[in-house]
Amino acid sequence: MRRSFEELVAEANSVSVAGWDFSWLEGRATEERPPWGYQGVMAARMSAARASLDLQTGGGEVLAGAAVVPPLAVATEAWPPNIPVATSRLHPRGIAVVSDNDQPPLPFADNAFDLVTSRHPVKAWWSEIYRVLAPGGTYVSQQVGPASVFELVELFRGTQPEHVRRSRHWDDAVTAATDAGLEIVSVQTASLRTEFYDIGAVIYFLRKVIWMVPGFTVEAHEGKLRELHGIIERDGKFSATTTRFLIQARKP
Repeated sequence: MRRSFEELVAEANSVSVAGWDFSWLEGRATEERPPWGYQGVMAARMSAARASLDLQTGGGEVLAGAAVVPPLAVATEAWPPNIPVATSRLHPRGIAVVSDNDQPPLPFADNAFDLVTSRHPVKAWWSEIYRVLAPGGTYVSQQVGPASVFELVELFRGTQPEHVRRSRHWDDAVTAATDAGLEIVSVQTASLRTEFYDIGAVIYFLRKVIWMVPGFTVEAHEGKLRELHGIIERDGKFSATTTRFLIQARKP
């Protein structure tokens, strides 16, 4: 039996969005994964590192998947609800969690780490990444690419200008990293599929990924949510295109 709009909204609006675990969406949404397998790439780098820094770790879910961590391992996080989640998950692994506001400067000395990692950073501060990397050190990051899930974004926010649609492009990341002094080792890109199977999944996603529709609340966006609910009821899903890129860079 289909659940009503009101039932789905009430459920999704009440569930916790702390941490960076999307398991609540199981059976309600799917996201195609990039072919390179970020966690495996990161874990391989971790196993060979002496000192590592994971930036914007979320709830530590991805970092915790590394089988081996260096003798010195640190993670930063800015969003207050994520910090206790990351701490409880990572401290047993010997990984220190530092509360940081994601603005330069990073609270670490020059040349402190031979590996810096980050999965889906809100912003990469390339000069700071260069500064805290030791000579010969590596930066590995999977990032959200341009116009990602914009079918959903533009349903709520209207058609976005071209400079907004192009923001977060991998070419710009390469330029910024190079300008900061890093050498590009490799860049891989992917265009992937995301599908939402009920309106509750959309609400949970927008509550959690807060920069997609800034200021999102059910009350303020009820009209669009009802419109989208109708689309999902008619088509069985709402589909969007997700873009990702994996960038690996080295400090000379």
